[in-house]
Amino acid sequence: MSELRQAFLDGMSSVATTVNVVATDGPGGRAGVTVSAMSSVSADTDKPVLLVCVNDLSAGAAPIITNGVFTVNILRDDQSFVSDTFAGRYGDKGEEKFACAEWDSGVTGAPVLRGALASFDCHLVKDEVVGKHHVFFGEVQQVHLAERGRALIYANRSYSTALSLLPAGGAAASAGAERIAIACLSSFAPLYLPALLRRFHDEVPDIHIDVIEGDQAQCAHLVEAGEVELALVYDRDLPSLLACEKLAEKWPHAVLPIEHALADRESVTLAELAEEPLILLDQALSRDYVHELFSKHDLVPNVVMRSPSFELVRSLVGNGLGYSILVTEPASDRTYDGNRVSTKPIADAGLPISICVVHHPKNRLSPPAQELVALFRQLQS
Repeated sequence: MSELRQAFLDGMSSVATTVNVVATDGPGGRAGVTVSAMSSVSADTDKPVLLVCVNDLSAGAAPIITNGVFTVNILRDDQSFVSDTFAGRYGDKGEEKFACAEWDSGVTGAPVLRGALASFDCHLVKDEVVGKHHVFFGEVQQVHLAERGRALIYANRSYSTALSLLPAGGAAASAGAERIAIACLSSFAPLYLPALLRRFHDEVPDIHIDVIEGDQAQCAHLVEAGEVELALVYDRDLPSLLACEKLAEKWPHAVLPIEHALADRESVTLAELAEEPLILLDQALSRDYVHELFSKHDLVPNVVMRSPSFELVRSLVGNGLGYSILVTEPASDRTYDGNRVSTKPIADAGLPISICVVHHPKNRLSPPAQELVALFRQLQS
């Protein structure tokens, strides 16, 4: 592989795209493939036209050409398993892949994924070969739209989800007398936000709060862009231009299966954990933080599984598949699927992390936002 090609692939991996399953049926057989290269071409022709790029070696390329029809199904953020199935990660082949979901038949006869965020049913009108890829141009015959949902996004070689932004004006529109907009880190939002919002409602009943959840980078970006007035995040990996005030210091802890040999200990050490199978919370900040904990002791963790979902990580631990290191500690030791986990302090962690409030230094926090921050401090004291 040439250096230019590798650099191109690395650069393109940072481009966020929707995740789509292209499916076809007809004389050439029923087939489907996961693609990220999909784009609108024009809505100004007699019928709208879109394009998708499919590798010539893909099992879906030849059937699309033979059948002359295909659908492009944009996946919701809870349909990553459909993407993985049609990408061949589970070993399913041919029609076996379609068993992972329910399908309808479009007006062209091509399969339409039930529950997709949107599905475009197309006649193939042009096929251009560029390198090892077919660029299929499809004339849209029918569009199927979901009532609600968010798109599954692929960027930096991992899945994410599209954030719902506030109406135009963002924080500027919400900083008046009746509403404010905030962002909150998704990993600790379920633990802290409900009680905070209840207290705020009791104290300031006439003010409405719009909340957007996201990862560390997303929350910081929303503040920078003026979409929200403030964000509750951790005090790491933040843009230097944002004002940051620490509100509560937190320490990492080990989450162990209830039957684990270390589960009865008062505390554990990183050396004791290093060789154990680690289920990593695969969010950028959490991932880097855990690796830093070990590297300070010249240790390397044994990562066996990854997930960006906080609750899935805990459930995997509860089923005995490994341990994890987390900062957020739910009130219950029960996991989402009903199993129990044991939470233990890490004696030699030596690297606390703080929840903080960030805002743009040019924008003074409104009185309702100041009240919200004060209530959060009270709840954490």
